[in-house]
Amino acid sequence: MKAFVIATETVKDEAMFGKYREQVLKTLEPFDGRFVVRGGKFTVLEGEWPHPRLVIIEFPSRQQAEGWYRSPDYQKVIGLRHNSSFGNLIIADGPG
Repeated sequence: MKAFVIATETVKDEAMFGKYREQVLKTLEPFDGRFVVRGGKFTVLEGEWPHPRLVIIEFPSRQQAEGWYRSPDYQKVIGLRHNSSFGNLIIADGPG
């Protein structure tokens, strides 16, 4: 079953976040992760949405999504995201 990492973010340091953007793609490759949405324009149809940036990453399985998040390569760059933005990050299972 596919799994999706979904992040809502507000970037507070564009230069540092740019470094994160440059490095994160290579951390996805060993886990077959791919960006479905990466910060493009979106429209809120209902409710409130506190962050202007949305990212959705698709993985073949929850195990691969969790493996990517915990991987040494991603852990090396996660500080760039934490220090340059704030928001929410979840893993959601896809349709069965």
